Amino acid sequence: MTRAIILVGLGGGLGSIFRYLTSVVVTKYVQTTFPLGTFAVNIIGCLIVGILLGLFERQQLTNPDLKFLLITGFCGGYTTFSAFASENINLFQSGNSLTAFVYIASSVLISLFAVFIGITLTK
Repeated sequence: MTRAIILVGLGGGLGSIFRYLTSVVVTKYVQTTFPLGTFAVNIIGCLIVGILLGLFERQQLTNPDLKFLLITGFCGGYTTFSAFASENINLFQSGNSLTAFVYIASSVLISLFAVFIGITLTK
């Protein structure tokens, strides 16, 4: 358990640093009201988690340390959207499409509402 926590922490720290750097670079070169930095981080994070999951499956890698470091840690620190996307792909692949759609819709709507409530509570 301690080993997993350390690996997740290391990966998460690196992922957070890369998230910040990605956002800085994107917003430096593209000025827009659209949150392009966050959007880019989410898309890149999903691509990275997809590549990692594919490589783990293709190479039949079952090393939990690598998964803790790279997927849970790095990708989780880079963007939690990657975990969300990965979970939904798993739901679709396991035949739980209705659950996936409910998870997607409720996550987006309730998250937006929660941010609104949080802002409202602080006024």
